[in-house]
Amino acid sequence: MKIKYYQDTDTLYIEFRGDKIVETSDLDENTLLELDDQGRVCAMTMEHASQRTDVPGFSYEQVAA
Repeated sequence: MKIKYYQDTDTLYIEFRGDKIVETSDLDENTLLELDDQGRVCAMTMEHASQRTDVPGFSYEQVAA
């Protein structure tokens, strides 16, 4: 999983899997879902991310099973 924040365009890109993207769906006017050939979500793009999320407060924690 990769997360990229482009401050100059205020765009958040989250890649969940590296599979080939074959379809892009609009969730709303500022959110795109990118899907593979089996309909699985590969990535999400969110415009105006700083207004819609807490990008500066991002943290990551992996919890053991």
